Amino acid sequence: MTTMTTAIGDAALADAFRQISNDVDACFDALLVVPDDPRAVLYEAMRHAAIGGGKRVRPLLLTATAGMFNVDRSLSVRVACAVEAIHVYSLIHDDLPCMDDDDMRRGKPTVHKAFNDAVAVLAGDSLHALAFEILAGSQSHPDPFIRAELIMTLAEASGPNGMAGGQMMDLEAEKAKFDLPTVTKLQRLKTGALIAASVEMGAILANVPAEGRTALRAYARDIGLAFQIADDIMDEVGDEALAGKALHKDAAAGKETFLSLLGLERAREQAFFLVDQAIGHLASHGREADLLRALARYIVERDN
Repeated sequence: MTTMTTAIGDAALADAFRQISNDVDACFDALLVVPDDPRAVLYEAMRHAAIGGGKRVRPLLLTATAGMFNVDRSLSVRVACAVEAIHVYSLIHDDLPCMDDDDMRRGKPTVHKAFNDAVAVLAGDSLHALAFEILAGSQSHPDPFIRAELIMTLAEASGPNGMAGGQMMDLEAEKAKFDLPTVTKLQRLKTGALIAASVEMGAILANVPAEGRTALRAYARDIGLAFQIADDIMDEVGDEALAGKALHKDAAAGKETFLSLLGLERAREQAFFLVDQAIGHLASHGREADLLRALARYIVERDN
């Protein structure tokens, strides 16, 4: 196992997470003002899910990537909120009784527990729509062509060829035994697609041409897979109090995971290999990429 070092220490990374968490919360707070009419409960449910808690890894990946190219932070934070809105909607729906049936998320009751199933469905639907409303507005970027590419990237990462497709495969995993290539594809879609989109969208904001994003795409692909392997390990050996959600559910459902297919030690080795490889993809960048390097390291060392 390789020991990785970056120029950004743990304290600086923690500060970066605090800053993006505060920025995302402030963005949602401004976007989700509770109206004085019967829609109030819907807005309250959306705020319950979107504000407070969560690692904010995707928003930080997006703003860190955009920051490498000196993009105005107010633009990248707003676009990061769109990605987080998609992520939060997926968690709300994933927690429903018809899906994973979870009671806790981010250390507090899931939306269907705090409100009810119908409100949870509508809150998820509304956050999904909000994401594209954010991206379509000129406040996200003055160039309509860049806005259109941001919308396309997030839509592709969210749909049947991305997160939703991976979630469907995850449901099917309860009925069949998946081999390692199938589990890898499942996780590249379910978890990796939105992580990859976060990095890609940061580069799109900077108007980096598609051919100039190759190394960043490879970085995102590797950390997305490492993130899921770390999640599988956490599900098996983690602390529920730190994770803020129920653990050991995959094994109980009989799903094949990286851990069940590789074993604990090989899974850990693979996660660290992927992160080393991801950092290697950033070799053409200087210190401006240090936050991305630190994020790669964090992904396999986190406990929640």
